[in-house]
Amino acid sequence: MVPLAICSVAAIAVIVERYFFFRRIDATDPAEKLMKLVDNKRMDEALDIASKSSLPLIKVMLAGINNRINPSKAMEAAGIMEMSAMRRGLPVLDTIVTLSPLLGLLGTIIGMINSFQIMAVSGMGQPHAVTGGVAEALIATATGITVAVISLIPYNYFLSRIERETETIEHYATRLEMALTTPPVKE
Repeated sequence: MVPLAICSVAAIAVIVERYFFFRRIDATDPAEKLMKLVDNKRMDEALDIASKSSLPLIKVMLAGINNRINPSKAMEAAGIMEMSAMRRGLPVLDTIVTLSPLLGLLGTIIGMINSFQIMAVSGMGQPHAVTGGVAEALIATATGITVAVISLIPYNYFLSRIERETETIEHYATRLEMALTTPPVKE
């Protein structure tokens, strides 16, 4: 049960940290403002606004604005770094989802072995001791499955948020690349 308790605490820590991370980055208004500035060729203002932001989307756009010669590669490199930051902690949740039921089963097997040892020592004369040990052993399996299920739901939610953020970053990066590489219209 101790390893399952450790898994529970680790899962809760990752879930809470990722929740606040994704809650903080849920905004596209600054990106639209940045796009308007770039479309109007007001690059100094765009750089000033982008450099003050900590949003992954804006960091990727800042890389493109800073490297106008090859904005595509600059934004791609920045995007890789931001995707990595968004995935932080998710391998821990994935491991907990897989490991918790196995730890629960291990606890059940150990509990069953102990119950059979009680039966071997005391004989069949004490069925309550044996059935109590079996019931106690099954608690480990139930706990392991519970930890896995509680971890799986946020894990899948975070994966879908990363996918959505990736699509948003790709959308704005493409728009920014077009705005940066399109020559100004001469009148």
